[in-house]
Amino acid sequence: QVQLVESGGGLVQPGGSLRLSCAASGFTFSTYTMSWYRQTPGKERELVAGFSSVGSVTIYGDSVKGRFTISRDNAKNTVYLQMNSLKPEDTGVYYCQARRVVSPNAGYVYWGQGTQVTVSS
Repeated sequence: QVQLVESGGGLVQPGGSLRLSCAASGFTFSTYTMSWYRQTPGKERELVAGFSSVGSVTIYGDSVKGRFTISRDNAKNTVYLQMNSLKPEDTGVYYCQARRVVSPNAGYVYWGQGTQVTVSS
């Protein structure tokens, strides 16, 4: 069955760094766009970064541009999120998403269970 398992979250001081990992299984990883989302209390889940399956196109949320870097290793079926210069407002639960569009009205979307990131002194 499909599994997305996030790891690497934790408590870090402002200005620090963390690297999140998402290990995927149960589907053809290289054909899926992989993304990281985060959710904070009282807010909707927001896109942090995405990495397409074709053309190595990456996108970032405005609040993390220049600080976060998404990468993927198709040989290891893993996507990473390197987070630098962390701020208290980066605190939240970070989710890994796998998405594949099959047609304009159909596709597959899978989510991991999330990993908590807390930025605090």
